[in-house]
Amino acid sequence: MNTITAAITAVGGYVPDFVLSNKVLETMVDTNDEWITTRTGIKERRILKDENKGTSYLAIKAAQDLIAKGNIDPLEIDMVIMATATPDMMVAATGVYVATEIGAINAFAYDLQAACSSFLYGMSTAAAYIQSGRYKKVLLIGADKMSSIVDYTDRSTCIIFGDGAGAVLFEPNYEGLGLQDEYLRSDGVGRDFLKIPAGGSLIPATEETIKNRQHNIMQDGKTVFKYAVTNMADASELILQRNNLTKEDVSWLVPHQANRRIIDATAGRLDLEESKVLVNIERYGNTTSGTLPLVLADFEHKLKKGDNVIFAAFGGGFTWGSIYLKWAYDKK
Repeated sequence: MNTITAAITAVGGYVPDFVLSNKVLETMVDTNDEWITTRTGIKERRILKDENKGTSYLAIKAAQDLIAKGNIDPLEIDMVIMATATPDMMVAATGVYVATEIGAINAFAYDLQAACSSFLYGMSTAAAYIQSGRYKKVLLIGADKMSSIVDYTDRSTCIIFGDGAGAVLFEPNYEGLGLQDEYLRSDGVGRDFLKIPAGGSLIPATEETIKNRQHNIMQDGKTVFKYAVTNMADASELILQRNNLTKEDVSWLVPHQANRRIIDATAGRLDLEESKVLVNIERYGNTTSGTLPLVLADFEHKLKKGDNVIFAAFGGGFTWGSIYLKWAYDKK
């Protein structure tokens, strides 16, 4: 029997309609368009305004987009992995609800949380299930309603994050296409630098924690930036070296869309020309688990069968890594 590799065979994406531009943010906090653009590369981000809709809504929309474009029968999906840092609620996994709502009633599902590395880690997990030979169709969704945890009086975080979702389908491949190699790492030193302090088992919700805005995302921007620049670039460089890839061999870099300067630093370390770096941060900001699949959804038309694609991400925890994948299809 030929060796099974795990290939991406379909993609989908969704962002809400409401656009939160830098100009609008200027009326909310002490900031300006030039400052935000220079430091982050972000011009606007999308926000899910309906308070009765959570991350599951974004995930369902992205999955439905994939199902429609790929002409997929949801009944054939074996498994749904929901990468998210903003589940609808505690205990009841959001992925389970999403799977049922999209008609994937024969699948089992669960959530995977590794902050902004959630989708990257999910790629590794989905591929392992495919390569085991026991599963044929694994749907991986990355979705976050970041507006639900952002403090819109905190200019250090509210300029960065947006809402959005993307999805990919992993299937077996016998041509050597799909996931080739991965380098994934984490370090608990990051726990204090990027977090939502309250709402978990360590500091349960109280009147006091709500008053103190401890249920919003908080970050030490300079420390996170320093670790992100170093580790995303290191991981990507190591993946190239380990697989004897030159900069000419790399077709595309798909980096986590956290900050344009982090993206540029990673591309610079690999000495890649700008045309090979896929970027949409200026339109969506940082959608956390949604960034990587949204890039694939936006640039699917550029990706060709056999292309060498390098993924890289860095997130809270700290979590980070890089994945080398050979693209498996040409968009019809």
